[in-house]
Amino acid sequence: MVQAFILIQTEVGQAAAVANAIAELPGVTSAEDVTGPYDVIVRAEAETVDELGKLVVARVQAVPGITRTLTCPVIRL
Repeated sequence: MVQAFILIQTEVGQAAAVANAIAELPGVTSAEDVTGPYDVIVRAEAETVDELGKLVVARVQAVPGITRTLTCPVIRL
């Protein structure tokens, strides 16, 4: 299982709507609107890195109101 945090910047005033929409996507375990340089932080998981990439590109980035994403895969040291 591959896990990642996805840091999202949104259009002004869209953080709550974006977080709610993303929370419904398969593979998303949590989506929270936050303060700071990013507006929403998402935790997601998939079976492979390729599936995680497809989740981000095909589903997450398609949500209206998103201006930028940064995907941070979780590693175990």
